[in-house]
Formats: sequence, C-alpha cells, structure tokens
Amino acid sequence: MLSVLIADDQALVRRGFRMVLEIEEGIEVVGEAIDGNDAIAQARRLAPDVVLMDVRMPGLDGIAATQRLTADVAVDARVIMLTTFDMDEYVYEALQAGASGFLLKDVEPELLVAGIHAVHAGDSLLAPSVTRRMIESFLNRPQVVDATARKRLETLTAREQETLALLARGLTNSEIAAELYVSETTVKTHVGRVLMKLGLRDRVQAVIFAYETGVARQTPAG
Repeated sequence: MLSVLIADDQALVRRGFRMVLEIEEGIEVVGEAIDGNDAIAQARRLAPDVVLMDVRMPGLDGIAATQRLTADVAVDARVIMLTTFDMDEYVYEALQAGASGFLLKDVEPELLVAGIHAVHAGDSLLAPSVTRRMIESFLNRPQVVDATARKRLETLTAREQETLALLARGLTNSEIAAELYVSETTVKTHVGRVLMKLGLRDRVQAVIFAYETGVARQTPAG
C-alpha cells in the first residue's frame, strides 16, 4: 500500500485530493497537514511514501518544509509540489529543495494518481515546458561550476555522462533509448548507475546536478 500525506492550508483542497485518492486501490491517505510545520511533524510520525505539498502556506511554506524533509535522514518520503499556477519563480527553488516534481491543483485525477506512482518509483514529474525554462534560465546565468561536483562527474563513464545530459533535457527512458540506440532496460541501468555514483536521490536531482556542473550546456535543449 502506497501511503500519501496531503499538506495544504485549504480544507477543501485537502478534502478534494483525499476523495480522489481514497477510491484508488493501492493508495492510502494517512494524514492531512495544514502548513509546513504540520507537514514536517506528520511526515516524521506517519512515514508516508509521498507528500503532496502546497507551495504557498502560512508560517513555513512548502519549499522550506520540503527542504527540511528531504534533508531529514529519518524521512524517506518523496515530495510533489502543488500549485495553482505554473510559476516559474518557484520551480528551480523547489527542485533544489528536494521536490521530485510539480502538479497543478486542477490536475486530472488519473494524472494525479499516475504522478504519485511515478514519483514513488523514482521518476520525476517535470513537464517538458518546465525543463525547457530551467535550461533557458541556466543559459542566461553566469556559469559557476562546483569543483567537488566536477570530481564526482568524472566518476561517470562517457555513456553515463551522455545519459545524464539527456536526462537534463527532460527525455524519458524510451526517448533516451532512441537517442543512444540502446534498449530501455539498458537506459534504466545507466540511469541507476548515474544516480548511485553521484549520490543522487532521483532524476530531478540528476537534472539539477547536470545544470550545476555544466553538463546540460553541452547538449542542445532540442
């Protein structure tokens, strides 16, 4: 059973997500939180697999709460940020904080369920439009490369670096397989090795790492 904690300061929003999720086999809503501090407390107590976290909440906001949760070794939950807008200014900040992706609050029920399962499986919820904007944002910034991160990058084989660069473009495993002329199984192996060698939690962190080390700049956004 996949457990979910819903964090939003609006009771109607929490109730709506609960109604959608509780009719799904294999998903259990284990709690509701009304703000960031409440989300942290409940995540530590209930140990959910996935937290649906509103970006804007009174007191401690969703981004700060996400940062604390993902830094807590006692919490193994993956976080999906919820927002009413496709807000550029929050995307990178939230992903840096450790979020595994974004969903709009008016998401279709089937996409919500699929997104929760995908994030729990280690995939990311980054729409191509979000990935493109992240790339454009990085291309417009002065490049500052972390020397320690570059050393970690050198532990990857050439094919693994290629895989990382394609991840940074937001490509799916099937699209990466087509680019590299290999099977999806082989891509999954490459992605797994990239995450393991770099000490990264998921594909979202791999995308950020690729930007911060300049790998993303070496491959056109397409």
